[in-house]
Amino acid sequence: MVLAASYLAGAIPFSNLMARRRRGIDLRTVGSGTVSGTSLYQVAGFGALALSGICDIAKGAVGPALAGRDRPELQAAACAAAVAGHNWSPFLNGAGGRGISPAIGALGAAAPAGSAILLGGMTASRLGGETAIGSLVADAVLVPVLGRTAGRRGALAAAGVVAVMLVKRLTGNAPVPRHRRARTYLNRLIFDRDTTRKAHGVT
Repeated sequence: MVLAASYLAGAIPFSNLMARRRRGIDLRTVGSGTVSGTSLYQVAGFGALALSGICDIAKGAVGPALAGRDRPELQAAACAAAVAGHNWSPFLNGAGGRGISPAIGALGAAAPAGSAILLGGMTASRLGGETAIGSLVADAVLVPVLGRTAGRRGALAAAGVVAVMLVKRLTGNAPVPRHRRARTYLNRLIFDRDTTRKAHGVT
């Protein structure tokens, strides 16, 4: 029940609901097709982004809060389920975002230092103009840092969200061309897109 609640809460596509309400736009048809806060900001502005972001963070905390800190394995699985629901939402026929906002919420319930790391990575990367690299660095340090600050429970929760976010990052929104598999996967891992250059309207 905890995992089901975590997945279903994570699957609620607040960004897409907000884009439809404010602008009548389905984010799956914009830019890269990612249903994310970045795409929402592009079509509806900061106010919509702020409200949706709060909801996306809150939904990530539902399952881990229900699991409780005395059940670290279940809590870690709930963290992963919340991010998976966001990344592959059944309400969007399997589409979704990258999972950072629900991961912040999930870790807020399981190991709050992890939320600070993800927020720090997002902030630094936005200031630097390359959001993907900052997020990747935050992912890379999440498990060891939470392992030291929150012990086994923190490391498990971090591993749960990082694994799901990396899978989404590598699978992207489109099939990988056979003749460019290695290069495309490398670009997706580092830049979170299929090429080294940003396309117009894609982040």
